[in-house]
Amino acid sequence: MLSQASGRLGFNVVILDPEENSPACRVSQGQIVAAYDNPTALQVLGKACQAVTFEFENVPARSVEILIEAGCEVAPGPRALAVAQDRVDEKSFLNSIKVPTTAFAAINDLGSLRAAVASLGAPALLKTRRQGYDGKGQAWIKADSGAARAWAAIGAQPAILEARAEFVRELSVICARGRDGDIAVYPLGENTHAGGVLKTTLAPANVGSQTKAQATRIARKILEGLDYVGVMGVELFEMPGGRLLVNEIAPRVHNSGHWTQDGCACDQFEQHIRAVAGWPLGPTAAHARVEMTNLLGNEIKAWKALAADPAVRIHIYGKREAKPGRKMAHINRILPLARSRPRSPGPARKS
Repeated sequence: MLSQASGRLGFNVVILDPEENSPACRVSQGQIVAAYDNPTALQVLGKACQAVTFEFENVPARSVEILIEAGCEVAPGPRALAVAQDRVDEKSFLNSIKVPTTAFAAINDLGSLRAAVASLGAPALLKTRRQGYDGKGQAWIKADSGAARAWAAIGAQPAILEARAEFVRELSVICARGRDGDIAVYPLGENTHAGGVLKTTLAPANVGSQTKAQATRIARKILEGLDYVGVMGVELFEMPGGRLLVNEIAPRVHNSGHWTQDGCACDQFEQHIRAVAGWPLGPTAAHARVEMTNLLGNEIKAWKALAADPAVRIHIYGKREAKPGRKMAHINRILPLARSRPRSPGPARKS
């Protein structure tokens, strides 16, 4: 989708991906088939491209540094990537710029885990420091006695323990910063999950002006704190009383921003390319309300019926195999854009 947006703006795109004939390759001008840390491939990519970006945060930060050392323009930069790759570093950075998060502790062994559970209390959520997404690499500790079992479940590797957050709902904000420091923020989305995987995003979310302003302040602090260039997704917990905590940041276009493809004149993918290329940022106002739904695994088989619905726009990724829980596509259901009062907080949920 980044490549398709690039094409609309007149750019040619080369993809570096270890998967031959990847979905992105099929809508790009070329592909280098190699590992993300292959030095020869990085050299070829740097010579072929005027600017380089990435679309997920498991790319080695060192690869970005190598490209920059060779004189290539890369955005976002290596610091943002490195911070987002390590959950302890991420939360430590957020707290250092006065952005609130849940309480947490770094975990290096079973002893430190037991001490952290005693300090933070149970239930608490144990996550691997690196890798892991969509519910993978994490385990709940529901009582002090569950520490050993959770430690084994995540593979006894460096981790973070997060205190439970009694939040009302999860929101997210898609934001962008250009090379000139200009910042653009999209309307907030309200997210629901199933099995640890994002299922739907409704945007613009039904929130008040104070919540919007609070989310914008948070987004600005993060973008400026990282000297960031590009689009970023920021996941937020709305607490009782309206306070927002940051759950995670993603240094890339984000699943909860897919609604912008059919709800905004300039979607998150075009916005990211604009920022990376040094263009002015595009408008972020919504012209429609959208409910984005991920199609996971065999749900893609309903594509024909969904494509027949006049209110639905379907975006299929072209992945070869539909595995359980794998994101195969998403739909954007267009809803009337009506003004409404902020939703009253419902029963609290737990992170």
